[in-house]
Amino acid sequence: MSTPDEAAQRVFGPNVLHNANLLYDIKFISSCLSGAVAGILGLENWLGFALFLAATLFTTAILHFVTFRGRPKKYVYGGLLEVVNPGQENAFSFILVWTLFYGIVHVYD
Repeated sequence: MSTPDEAAQRVFGPNVLHNANLLYDIKFISSCLSGAVAGILGLENWLGFALFLAATLFTTAILHFVTFRGRPKKYVYGGLLEVVNPGQENAFSFILVWTLFYGIVHVYD
């Protein structure tokens, strides 16, 4: 059995950084697309945030079962908690795109 120090020595830094950047990009695209969908559908208040939550959970499930093959701790530092966390900047991106598309589509309603 290896100690945590030995396990940390086997981690290759550039791979961890690449995986973290890729995970951030996927979550950013997911939040922007869900914001666009919420704006186009004309969702308001908690319905829009419910869509954001559903999109985050759907993205997490796809990443967990397809990309990480059920072992996110092997690929991402922090494991499943890091995959589920949408991040503050992605929540703000969702709101920005949501209001943008809502204003474009429903300007004369």
